[in-house]
Amino acid sequence: MRTLRLIGIGPGDPNLLTLAAVDAIAATDVFLLIDKGASTGELADIRRDMLTRFAGSDHREVTVPDPPRDRDPADYDAEVRRWHGERARRLYAALTGSVPADGSAAILVWGDPALYDSSMRLADDMVATAAAAGELLDVEVIPGVTSVSALTASARVPVNRIGEPIHITTGRRLAQTPVGADRNQVVMLDAHCTFRETANADDLIWWGAYLGTDHEVVIAGEVGQVGEQIAATRERLRAEYGWIMDIYLLRKP
Repeated sequence: MRTLRLIGIGPGDPNLLTLAAVDAIAATDVFLLIDKGASTGELADIRRDMLTRFAGSDHREVTVPDPPRDRDPADYDAEVRRWHGERARRLYAALTGSVPADGSAAILVWGDPALYDSSMRLADDMVATAAAAGELLDVEVIPGVTSVSALTASARVPVNRIGEPIHITTGRRLAQTPVGADRNQVVMLDAHCTFRETANADDLIWWGAYLGTDHEVVIAGEVGQVGEQIAATRERLRAEYGWIMDIYLLRKP
């Protein structure tokens, strides 16, 4: 039976790998690296640096081209499901083509596999594909430090105040936050800095990009004072590096 490990590697700093992640990397035969194009080559380099440090000298890397995706579809959910399905098929083909029947493979997952990441859904699809072929695929999940933790640590701010709830959402869904759930919002995947449309000028924001990497940037303050600075900084950094991963905490005063 093959084993597939989903290893959370945190926000990019090898020093933030958990001991469980280090052990799992050392125990794995083949690493499946998803190629998302030249613009995200630095993300692949960070993963390879981790493998150089922690994987066995006889480990192998298999690069899997990421399928194309419509970034502005008429039906967002349907397009994401189609994209994930094709990605799972490609990963499974790479797995069966490179890993012996009793071997192990791993996907190094940025952050944590459970938080706004598709790896668990991909693994479920791969398990179903294996079962249809009369094979078994065992899946192990190793949690990682989240970008939420990396942001609050860098900004030295707790994610919530005493007794208050936390709402985690995306930029696409930010305007749909229920009334009363907006005291402490963690917002991910917001390419358009949607807080400029939804927040009040005196709302507080802690925004971080490239957390845990050499490019880390954190900007904090009232939205009315730093909102446009964040948007301009995000646009500049994305153009400079070709990619960006950012997150922010939005809080009512």
